[in-house]
Amino acid sequence: SSQQSNVTSYGATTVAIITLEAFPGMWINAFLVCVLCIAWVKKKTLNSNEKILLLLGCSRFCCLCFSWIYAFLSNVFPYCLLVYPILQLLQGFFNSSNLWFSACLCVFYCIKIANFRNRPFIYLKVKIDRMVPLLLLGSGTLALAVGIIAYDVADKPHCNNSSSIGQGNFGTATIKMDKRFFPSFFLAGFEYAASFMTVIFSAVFLLFSLWRHKHKMQTNSMKDLSMDAHIRAMKSILAFLVMYSINFVCLVLSMVYATKKGNFMTFLIVVFEYTFPGLHSLILVFSNPKLEKTLLKFLPLERSVKC
Repeated sequence: SSQQSNVTSYGATTVAIITLEAFPGMWINAFLVCVLCIAWVKKKTLNSNEKILLLLGCSRFCCLCFSWIYAFLSNVFPYCLLVYPILQLLQGFFNSSNLWFSACLCVFYCIKIANFRNRPFIYLKVKIDRMVPLLLLGSGTLALAVGIIAYDVADKPHCNNSSSIGQGNFGTATIKMDKRFFPSFFLAGFEYAASFMTVIFSAVFLLFSLWRHKHKMQTNSMKDLSMDAHIRAMKSILAFLVMYSINFVCLVLSMVYATKKGNFMTFLIVVFEYTFPGLHSLILVFSNPKLEKTLLKFLPLERSVKC
């Protein structure tokens, strides 16, 4: 029928868009991980910033990889999602770890860069390097717990119509919203809100500190180079804040439209969700001079300029 054809074409278009977003995102995160691993082998150690970036790159690569596999199977081989629900465990774990490692990075930058003179903040600034492994371990443990809950929900699906799978409809395993799903949705919403608030407070404190420091430099007529560096840092944080806010809205909407497959809003949510992991990692690479220099060596544009 024409309706079935429209739904099938919608699914094919969604998979194509996801592929175009996921593979460049996986490439930039794989690059980030490889460069940090090579530096780890050479130096025999990594600083706190590099540890967070390494785990963040790994989680985002795996998150994009398993999310693409899930999207592909849900449109081409939907039976696999019912037979192998462990994909929900892996996808939930890496998506959650991506959120919390991003929050850890923002908290680390705030404590390391911001300048406040109260005692608790000074104590955190001194101890932050020792606290990073504990923060990462806690984030990973929390992400694993969320992934297990997602797996438990996906392991016992309720389908609206078992015959719809045979008809090849997009989003065939449409799960009914019964009382058993609300605890997992509440936990996911709480996780999104907690990580979002962590990022918001860290970014606002850091922006306030940078703005105050910039104002002091203007008052004291200090060098323009240092001023430009602070302005660039503020722009970078604002860009991340806007991106993370859009991602948070998409995560919340993805829960609202969890059982509504095939509409335009679901498509927009998917597009924005797959853009964030790759785009933010690219910004992180270009904000680090060493990573930026290494990346430019691989780009054809840099080679053509040298020639």
